[in-house]
Amino acid sequence: MPKKAKPAENGKEEGPAPCKRVKVEAAGGPSALNFDSPSGLFESLISPIKTETFFKEFWEQKPLLIQRDDPALATYYQSLFRLSDLKSLCSRGMYYGRDINVCRCVNGKKKVLNKDGKVHFLQLRKDFDQKRATIQFHQPQRFKDELWRIQEKLECYFGSLVGSNVYITPAGSQGLPPHYDDVEVLILQLEGEKRWRLYRPTVPLAREYGVEAEDSIGSPAREFTLKPGDFLYFPRGTIHQADTPPGLAHSTHLTISTYQNNSWGDFLLDTISGLVFDTAKEDLELRAGLPRQLLLQVETTAVARRRVSGFLRMLADKLEGTKELLSADMKKDFIMNRLPPYCVGDGAELSTPGGQLPRLDSTVRLQFKDHIVLTLGPDQDRSDETREKMIYIYHSLKNRRETHMMGNEETESHGLRFPLSHMDALKQIWNSTAISVKDLKLTTDEEKESLALSLWTECLIQTGKRTT
Repeated sequence: MPKKAKPAENGKEEGPAPCKRVKVEAAGGPSALNFDSPSGLFESLISPIKTETFFKEFWEQKPLLIQRDDPALATYYQSLFRLSDLKSLCSRGMYYGRDINVCRCVNGKKKVLNKDGKVHFLQLRKDFDQKRATIQFHQPQRFKDELWRIQEKLECYFGSLVGSNVYITPAGSQGLPPHYDDVEVLILQLEGEKRWRLYRPTVPLAREYGVEAEDSIGSPAREFTLKPGDFLYFPRGTIHQADTPPGLAHSTHLTISTYQNNSWGDFLLDTISGLVFDTAKEDLELRAGLPRQLLLQVETTAVARRRVSGFLRMLADKLEGTKELLSADMKKDFIMNRLPPYCVGDGAELSTPGGQLPRLDSTVRLQFKDHIVLTLGPDQDRSDETREKMIYIYHSLKNRRETHMMGNEETESHGLRFPLSHMDALKQIWNSTAISVKDLKLTTDEEKESLALSLWTECLIQTGKRTT
């Protein structure tokens, strides 16, 4: 969920060019999304735009509008979430604030109409009909299987968390005032029609959520109406507002969001601390104390600035000569909080090892590769400065779909750790379609079997036919 922040001041940067509009006529056969691979799914979402074109011309630059005349796709979109779904969802125990917000834009400001505690469908429908309130449903992928299927694939594609909200707005009403988000936004129109107005950003690629007064943002750069089956993308920072035209049925749209706190700046913050920590072990100057009373100075001295500049140049030179850039938190945070692999039924394939118990003559192959990260870190069982690095393997197979993107819910990491001596063997498994356990680059047969058994028990590899 976007964080609430102070409104940004108007900047002077030039905004992106108006969004491109693409009209698509229906193909001969039924249209559906392609779930064969993460890239196939994204390609089908933005069809007929090619992914190369999208990332070269639109991603983080300007909006893209795709209007489709495709009844089959419109029907599929409508099946993702309907107003009528709320009755059964409320019976499962939804709560105001956590699962559902009820709001309306009044005189350019958001008015929250939430009750306390549990949501009762009849009261919710009454507020929708009589108060013309928008219903915002948080993270519906927790309950709707097809949205789980879509967002899990998109998390594999982007390598970033992917959340969603559903907005259901009655005719002649608007839920939110003009605002911008700190996420990349993909809009799927599910039911009815919604009129959108997009404005040039005051904070391109914004890092925080912000509300803008309508009298300060000028005229819309683009204005259009979405119908079922239509698609809209716009970058973070794009100021926008949307309403349901009067005289029509209600409108339902799905907002899919990604790339929150996933910038180069975030990556630097994540990796530089580990680089400094490791370098300080070897560099006496980095371990030297600060000048007396430096922290008491009103302004940092010129000597201190030059010293920090020199350290940064030294770290940059060191970085050029290393193969490993350690992620302190981003990799682990992504894997801990993302969706588990989509599965039908009881999900036994996520908790039951596949194939026979691995032996030295077994062939093994990695599975769920997009749901696993491998990273280096200090041995967490030791606290002294000489502790060695370990290999940590984190995965999302045991993540709980019910807590996805809920923020305040408790999450835990799942995975394994190995000594650095196992790195070559792990890379063999990662980079091979299949490999014999006896061919792993480890010193003893016992180490080879133990590594394979650990990965197999965690359901990260499957065993195939034994070699002769």
